[in-house]
Amino acid sequence: MRFITNNVLTYVFFLLLSAPLSLWATGDPIAGKSKAMICSACHGETGISANPMWPNLAGQHARYLLEQLRQFKSGNKRPSAIMSPMVSSLTEQDMEDLAIYYAQQPVAAAIKTQPPHTLGEQLFRQGDSLRHIAACIACHGPDGRGNAQAGFPLISHQNADYTVQQLMAFKTKSRQSDPLEIMRTLASKLNPEDMKQVADYIAGLE
Repeated sequence: MRFITNNVLTYVFFLLLSAPLSLWATGDPIAGKSKAMICSACHGETGISANPMWPNLAGQHARYLLEQLRQFKSGNKRPSAIMSPMVSSLTEQDMEDLAIYYAQQPVAAAIKTQPPHTLGEQLFRQGDSLRHIAACIACHGPDGRGNAQAGFPLISHQNADYTVQQLMAFKTKSRQSDPLEIMRTLASKLNPEDMKQVADYIAGLE
């Protein structure tokens, strides 16, 4: 856990000092709204998806959204048979406009599940020292809203099924978009029940 935490701190420090200005979304939300029409079929008109396997984009940090669009477009670290073709024709300006638009939308309502997921809360807030699993709170904060400047996404107000899907993608390394392999390292230590419990807990965070 100490190793992972140190890697996180090193990454944040380096990122804040050296990130090029091109990484910061400076788009036009009005233009983004008109360009988002094609996105709404899957992600909803304001970025709240009706399908639990597709992510909510509403309220997500603009910088993170922009970076994910870039990765889908390149197809290197986050290949997707669905998203890569959708973004292939987008310009850098298009992507910045979309990122700003969705970032300004109200987040989805928290999804409360019963009974309370004790294991999920433990993993999120404390991690598991015996299995060398760092707490999610270290990067994503006590409310799961991440850190915009450091590039850590908002993970609360997200469908649990989607969160599990992404944890599994990190575990199998089919998704490699995490700097310093932070998420791949963490997910490699989680079993399916861990993923379900922590995803359900995160979905209910306010």
